[in-house]
Amino acid sequence: MGVSFDLFGTLVTADRPTDPAAAVATELEKRDVDVPDDWADAYAEPHVDAPEGAEVPLPAHVSHALASRGVSYEHNAVRRAIVAAFDPDVETRTGARGAVDAASERGPVAICSNCSVPELVGRTLVRSAFDRDEFDAIVTSVGCGWRKPAAEIFELTAAELDVDPDQLVHVGDDSRTDGGIEAVGGTALLLEEHPLETIPSKLAVPSESEES
Repeated sequence: MGVSFDLFGTLVTADRPTDPAAAVATELEKRDVDVPDDWADAYAEPHVDAPEGAEVPLPAHVSHALASRGVSYEHNAVRRAIVAAFDPDVETRTGARGAVDAASERGPVAICSNCSVPELVGRTLVRSAFDRDEFDAIVTSVGCGWRKPAAEIFELTAAELDVDPDQLVHVGDDSRTDGGIEAVGGTALLLEEHPLETIPSKLAVPSESEES
């Protein structure tokens, strides 16, 4: 059995800009990018024709949004602006430490997270109570190209842990996205039904008396 955890809203809380378009605009301007007057509209428009379930990395979206308004910029300015705009304060959630420790006693453990911002998962872990080396795999939508609930991201997570998808237990806070594990035969432990503090008991190895 393998266990994967959603990151944001499950293991940690991390603040995000209340107005992402404005936050990105501010950081673009710091890097001498001419932000168009109708930036809020440009940011909200779809610019990449991606397959259903695919992740569009935010730098690609912002680059296309600028290009749609005829704006050019210095190489890598968009990526650096986005990384700065989504630089979070992080708090490890109560019960998260015990849940990950319990999972590691059962088998390999992964993070399986939707995140369109490069580097954000890594920077979040650095600011949390966890070390990335505690996880056997870290699978992100920006890294693999698919967003939960797409089957592909769960299948990849299972493969990274060297287990079959139906042997993967996924812990998350969003039934719409994290519940997608069930479509590939795995098990969802959703926080609305199973708070973090109860996860160790859900993952506990049965004693010999319980098995017999």
